[in-house]
Amino acid sequence: MKSKIKFIVSLLFGLIFVNAGLNKFLNYMPMPENLPEKMLKIMTAFSQISWLMPLVGVVEILGGLLFMIPKTRVLGALVIFPIMIGVLLTHIVAAPDGLSIAIILLLVNLWVIVENRYRYLSLIN
Repeated sequence: MKSKIKFIVSLLFGLIFVNAGLNKFLNYMPMPENLPEKMLKIMTAFSQISWLMPLVGVVEILGGLLFMIPKTRVLGALVIFPIMIGVLLTHIVAAPDGLSIAIILLLVNLWVIVENRYRYLSLIN
């Protein structure tokens, strides 16, 4: 039962990031009209750096795909973690409306990292 729940949660988590990454290239989700001014400034600054959003998009797609596959989930969790920290900080600073979802996604990511911490020990030693 635990493995089924873990698979479903990981699949949904991965799909969220694959979707976010694909949106950076295809722009199929419109920007909300009621974005806070701080968020608009951040998005404008990000768009000035032409390579940043494609890089984030590729990392989100790659990390999301790795996260969905049980054998590569641990690597996907590491790939997604810096993006997840950026998402969390962005919601803390500029758009607190999405903070609850960002915290849930961070907890899922941390759950996979902590549950597989023994696999990371070889990287540290």
